[in-house]
This record gives sequence, structure tokens and C-alpha cells, in this order.
Amino acid sequence: MNIRNANRVETIFFDLDHTLWDFEKNSYLTFKSIFREYNFPFSLEEFLRFYIPINHIYWKSYSQDKISKKKLKTIRLIKTFQSLKYDFKLDLINEISDEYIRRLPLKKKLFAGALDLIKFLHSKYKLYIVTNGFEEVQLKKIKNSGLYPYFETIITSEMVGKKKPHPKIFRFALSLANQKPEQCLMIGDNTKADILGALRVNIRAIHFNSNKEPNHSFCPIVYNHKELYEMFNSK
Repeated sequence: MNIRNANRVETIFFDLDHTLWDFEKNSYLTFKSIFREYNFPFSLEEFLRFYIPINHIYWKSYSQDKISKKKLKTIRLIKTFQSLKYDFKLDLINEISDEYIRRLPLKKKLFAGALDLIKFLHSKYKLYIVTNGFEEVQLKKIKNSGLYPYFETIITSEMVGKKKPHPKIFRFALSLANQKPEQCLMIGDNTKADILGALRVNIRAIHFNSNKEPNHSFCPIVYNHKELYEMFNSK
């Protein structure tokens, strides 16, 4: 996609986690701070070896409305501790879950080059965040990481009542931005939620493939923010 030669793009919708905000690094740092306060018989690395794939499975179920937000917050920890054969009480699960949600948005790690890219794009486009993440933490993330001044607003699935890739959240974003689909672009890490969801309502897309998802021909694919910058700054 040659941005300069394409029909005029005026607004860019960005996903947040795994696209701008480095979820894996920030999650690691959050659990690291929590683990300092508990005497678990396993290391943080052992814990994460089970937690990361388990969280992925249950986050996918949450995204598909198969489990509730409340269930997601606890089941991912319950299944991890069970996999580690660790005897636990539900009070501990709730305590760690609450601390994780409280501390996570305080972390500030962005992908390399993300803030510079956003500063550059802010001078040329209207920028919005469109995210499936929990509403109570997403705004804190963009404020604490330095992204906040460059975005018009943050649109969450909880605000709209539907998660990406449902057309309703993208149509809500178009309405809020007062834009037509051909004036907009979606940049995100998830092929189904971000890319196919946007294309379904005729919004063009760029796939920021931070999760090593399979290649496809739906839209351009980039692997870092330097590639994105060069795409928008090509002559």
C-alpha cells in the first residue's frame, strides 16, 4: 500500500495492545513486581510458561463472548496454578487478579519507534485507539505511556457493546470520527479482529504482525514501527 498514492486517508484507527503498547513486556514486569511479594515454590518463568498460552486461550474465548470479563480475570490464574500443581485458595486468585489489573496499566513499555511514529502521524492525521481491552485500564495505559496527547479519543469494546471484529465497533469509530470508510485506515496486530474486522466495513488496513501470525494477502504486513514509518514517509 502506497499511502501517498492511495485515496486520501484522513483518520487512522490504532489497536493498542501488541500494536503500540508492548503487552508481553508490560505483563512480564507486572507479574515480576507481584512475585516479589509472594513465596511461590516456582519461578516467574515457570509461571509464565503456563500462563501465557492459557491467557491466550481464555482471552480468545472472552473476545468471542464465550466467557465474561469477570470469569476471564480469574480462570486464567486458576488454570495456571492448577497446571503448576499449586494448592491455592480463591482469595489468593482474586488478590493477584486485582493487583495485576491495578499495576498493569502503570507500565510504560511501547514497541521501539512507536511513540516517534505516533508523533509523526499526529501532524498529518486524526488518530484514534480502537481496542477490545478492559475499559478501566486502557485509558491509563495511553496516559502513562505518553500516547495520550496524540489521540482524539479511545474507543473500547465495552463502550460500544461489541468487540472487534464486529462491524458495530468499526461503524461507531467511523461515526465518532465523522469519516467515510475510504478516508480511514486500521492498524492492528490481530488478523481476525483488526484486519478482517476493518475490511468487512471497507476500511483499509495494515497488519502490524507482532504475534508471528501466518502471512496473508488481505492487506500489507509490517513487523516493526520503522517499516510503518517508511510506509507513511515514502516519497
